[in-house]
Amino acid sequence: MKKRTTLIALLLVSIMAFNSAIACTIFGIGKDATTDGSTIVTHTCDSTGDDTRMWIIPRMEGGPDVKRDIVIDGHKYGDWSNYPQVKDYGGGYVVGEMPQPDNTHQYLHSNYSIINERGVAMGESTFWIDSKTEYGQKIRSLLYDDNDGLIDCYHAQHIALERANTAREAVEIIGGLVEEYGWSSTGETINICDGNEVWIIELYGRDIWCAVRIPDDALFVCANRARINEFDFEDKDNFLCSPSMKNFALENELWKEGDPFTPAEIYAPNNQTYSTRREWRALDLVAPSLNLDPEATRFPLYVVPEKKLSVNDVMLLNSDYYQGTEYDLSIQPEAGPYGNVLNEFHKERPINLYRCAYQTIANIKADLPDEAKCLVWFGYGAADSSYIVPLWACATRLPELFATGTRYDAFNRNSGWWVNSYVQQTAATNYESAIKDIHEARDGKLETQYTVVAELQKAAAELVKAGKNEEAVELLTSYSYNNAVEWHNYWLELGDKLYGKYMFGRINMQRAPYPEWWQKILDEAPVRPPEEEPAK
Repeated sequence: MKKRTTLIALLLVSIMAFNSAIACTIFGIGKDATTDGSTIVTHTCDSTGDDTRMWIIPRMEGGPDVKRDIVIDGHKYGDWSNYPQVKDYGGGYVVGEMPQPDNTHQYLHSNYSIINERGVAMGESTFWIDSKTEYGQKIRSLLYDDNDGLIDCYHAQHIALERANTAREAVEIIGGLVEEYGWSSTGETINICDGNEVWIIELYGRDIWCAVRIPDDALFVCANRARINEFDFEDKDNFLCSPSMKNFALENELWKEGDPFTPAEIYAPNNQTYSTRREWRALDLVAPSLNLDPEATRFPLYVVPEKKLSVNDVMLLNSDYYQGTEYDLSIQPEAGPYGNVLNEFHKERPINLYRCAYQTIANIKADLPDEAKCLVWFGYGAADSSYIVPLWACATRLPELFATGTRYDAFNRNSGWWVNSYVQQTAATNYESAIKDIHEARDGKLETQYTVVAELQKAAAELVKAGKNEEAVELLTSYSYNNAVEWHNYWLELGDKLYGKYMFGRINMQRAPYPEWWQKILDEAPVRPPEEEPAK
């Protein structure tokens, strides 16, 4: 494992503290569990500080004398618009270099990289160790003290998408990076698909990792805690791991021969409701007959959905806030009189989260040529109050709305993230009414879009079959570009309408009376206690 300077090791402490605040939900769905025979992996990027901009990273030449930088924290607001000619890593910093293969793939790069032109796609969910216990403290010390690793999740995904032709290759690339250079950050679960297979790789720390292939008829969910608790060392087709995974556990008395080997419990024990409730909810929504217990601490690694899932079904999973259950955010007192689920004061952590930077739903059909199959649906903000658009990793251009504006810049009507945030924030004024307006404006348009995209993919496939690959790419690029711009303008207009409709908390300037139950709470609530005089 290569070494770094003491300064870089110290800087990692602050990076790991930042990473621990990241909070994403991901799914992995096999091709026999979807309505269109695609594999699906998703990501709701839910950190309070993530960069929301996106760029196309082009193919790059390699060779014996060509190196690529190894970068820590390269997601911190660098400008990737002219990479690799201009290497602006923002708050990130170069810690080494590695050989560049002869040729790389084009891919879509945002806070994390998303999908490449071969149709390999991925997301991530950070997990951590519950260090309230003596065992948790021991694990944390073993994995993170004296950490001299060079690979973080951001760069692992960049490199894998530059090189991988299949999901399994991506797993092996990431695993190889960790074994050679070491893992620099807290734990990560990465979901990867390619149209044929769905893989889950978990990276625990140091050079320790393992991966599992999800069955074709199954759905997997991760919500910020390690999930792989079943591992078969003999089944090399469906289970992969680092050479050190078992020996490290033995040598440090974390596991003994004869006991079941449960990587998540051994290397990242954590049973906090913050994670378990989301896992329960997702699995219960797709397989309700299992009657899973919402108070349980461990759930199956995957379940077989009781009906096949469409892209829209998956978007609705991303939109969930426990509707119809006792945990429903819209009926909690924190939601106020109008059921606002978009605030930071709720006690339960939902999948649909107000601070979501973006969601991705990779939708990969193996029977299509690369140009047509490398499809991801992308949307900004909390999924319930947003829309998604199709993007292809082979595209030659993206609208500027994807690379314009960050949450730390002033409000910008040319920014995709800001316009979606505008609609989302306006809806928070009276969510139970405004969300109906949003769904009415969105849902029919989405249904039309799904139909058009399926037909476009068929048309692009026919062009490729006829040897017209460039025409196929241009067909998909033009549609995705113009469609995204149209949605952006449409959503900005919707935001303006909602802003006027719900001005002053009214509805079309008519008073929206509080419901009786809320008025009763107000009538019985005490006044704020007076502030104490400071001691003299």
